[in-house]
Order: sequence, then structure tokens, then C-alpha cells
Amino acid sequence: MTTTQSAPAQGFTALFDALRDGAAERERSAERPHDLVDQIKASGILGLRVPVEHGGHGATLREFFENLIELARADSNLAQALRAHFGYGEQLRFVPEDAARAAFAVLARGEIVGNAITEPAGAHSGDFAGLSTTFTPDGDDWRITGTKFYSTGTLYADRVWVWGVTPDGLPASAVVPLDRDGITVVDDWDGFGQQASGSGTTHFENTPALAAEVGVAGTEPPPRLALGAFLQLYLTAVIVGNLEAARDDAVAVLQARTRNITHGTAELPRNEPVLLAQVGDIASKAYAARSIVLDVAAYLDEADAELTAGRFDSGVGERAGLRAAEAKVVVDRLALDAATALFDVGGASATRSSANLDRHWRNIRTLASHNPTRLKAQVIGDHVINDAELPDNTYF
Repeated sequence: MTTTQSAPAQGFTALFDALRDGAAERERSAERPHDLVDQIKASGILGLRVPVEHGGHGATLREFFENLIELARADSNLAQALRAHFGYGEQLRFVPEDAARAAFAVLARGEIVGNAITEPAGAHSGDFAGLSTTFTPDGDDWRITGTKFYSTGTLYADRVWVWGVTPDGLPASAVVPLDRDGITVVDDWDGFGQQASGSGTTHFENTPALAAEVGVAGTEPPPRLALGAFLQLYLTAVIVGNLEAARDDAVAVLQARTRNITHGTAELPRNEPVLLAQVGDIASKAYAARSIVLDVAAYLDEADAELTAGRFDSGVGERAGLRAAEAKVVVDRLALDAATALFDVGGASATRSSANLDRHWRNIRTLASHNPTRLKAQVIGDHVINDAELPDNTYF
């Protein structure tokens, strides 16, 4: 498939400013910003990775992650809500041209694709063969029945990417419009962070799916590890956006403080060396975290070029997966430390519910918990010491 790429996508500053305005209050009030989702659709950012010949920007992965970090810095909930959308777009780069053309057109015109993949059943996460959601033949077409949770982004979506199994036990997937009969999206995500990411439950009850919308095992593009590297780096980039938002708040909080502690060394907090050092440490962690993510994005660009050319055995997917995992191990720690240090900058007043500064730690902790850092570190250690193979799945 042709992957013509343009100059870096520009023009999203106004969107980021609109998302940033009132973000803290939206999280405090548990608002679901459907109006801002409409602005996202109209902005063209949903087509960042869509090839130019299919109506998109054709951005490189480094350009994509630069924009994603800015999006997450403005509103990390909506950035996370788009993960399935952009992940779906990445796998389209490896499907036959005719099928990709129609699917890319959906993304290019600003429709959002949500996800309905995860279930509480199964031996482990990613056990698609053990899914209880069924794809039952209905003449030449299909009927889908099942329940999904962690349906991130589906609350705001136009279509949903659903996975299940056929009566023969073969994994199957489809992207269907959310206004199809039998689909119910429930806003019941109760996590203490990323509360507006739309990660609730989705029910399918005898939902019709056309033959052209369904793919059965054997039709998915290889390799999973490269797609996994994208999906995992996506979460890490959203964490970086949260970290940069915490840095922004650290600056604003210290600049606004007018009273120093009695035994401080300066009249104004903004001149207190200890507090200046604390903000400098937070800013340095934010810079380092962004740099790490963008460095890994270069490995993903290399993998994209090699895999698009059909060189699936060159090892680039494995390298990208390893670097994305290493990035998570470090960035999670940097971000959590910085989000905690924010309260040293602000003092007791920073703990007020009205300030909602704890949202950064809660959001980072929620995102970091998606895939355990210790398991990533163990796999990395086994690889560098014993040359163990990396897991070939989208969770690594």
C-alpha cells in the first residue's frame, strides 16, 4: 500500500486551546464534553495518520506523537478516548487496498471509531479465542451478541470496533455504526482517573453486521507486536501529556502564591530556592519524558516503513516493541514522581478539591496501571540477559 507522507500536520493550536480551557473544571464536575468531541471531528486531527491519497495528513509517527502529547496536555481524557480510533487506523495500513480505501475514508471525514474488545472472561487479557461475544452467521451476513467493558472512547464514537468468535471458535472482528440495532453504550466507568475517557460497558444483542464489515481469523494483518508498540506508546504519550499539564500547573501555582512559609528564605514563594528547584525538577522530568516518547516514535517510523514494504522478518517490530516497553518503565516513574511533587510546590492549598490538582496523579496512575510496569521490566530483563523472545501481542 502506498504511504505517501506530507509535511508535519499543522493548525491544531486552536483545538488544543479549546480543549485546555476548562479542562480541570470538567474533570471536577464529571462533565462529558460531547461539544468538544465535535470540535475534534471538525479539526481534521482524526486524519493525522491517514495517507494523503486517502484524504488525510499522512503524518509520520513522530509527528503524530508530537500532536498526541499536545492533545493529552490539553485534555488527557479525550486523548485516551481516541486510542482505539488511531489504533484501528494503524492496522488499516496492512489490509488490501480496496478495503483500506473505504475504511480510511471514514477516518478522513472525521468519524470516530471506538472499541469493544475486552471482556472479564478468558484466561488472560488478549485471549481473543476465549471471548464470549459471538459472531453468528445470518445468511451471507452476521449477528453479534455479547458484552464488553473498558470500551474506551465508544461513548463519543460513531462506529465501534468489536471482537468476538465464530461458532467454530475463530476470532472475528467488525467495525459497525453505533446506531445499529441492538447496541447499547453505558457510561459506567468508575475509575478514579481518566473519568471522562468513555471507558464504560457496551452491549450487543443480536446486532446485524454485513459480510463486508466482518473479518475472520487469518485476515488480520501481521505482526501484532508492531501494532502493540503503537498502542502501548500511545498510553505513555498520554501520560506525558498529563505530566506536561502538571508542569504547567506547577508554574501557575508558584507564580500565583503570595505567602511563603514563616522560616522560608525569601519573601515571595516564587523566589524561594527550594520551590524553584522543585519546579525545575518537574519541568526536567517533563522534558525527559517527551524526549523518550519521541525517540521511540522514530523506531516506530522505521518499523512502519519496513513492514509496509513487506519486510516482516527484519526485526524492526521487535525493536519498536522493546523500546516502547522500556519507555513505559521510565516514563511512568517520572510522571508519578512529578505529579506528587506538584503538592510540594503548592503547599496545603494545593490539596483543595476546587483546585483539582490531584487529577494529574489520578490520571497518570490510571493510565500507568493498564499494563503492569513490573511485568514489562521483567520481560525486558529476560530479553537483555537471556535473549528471550518478546511477547508477540498488542499488550506488549
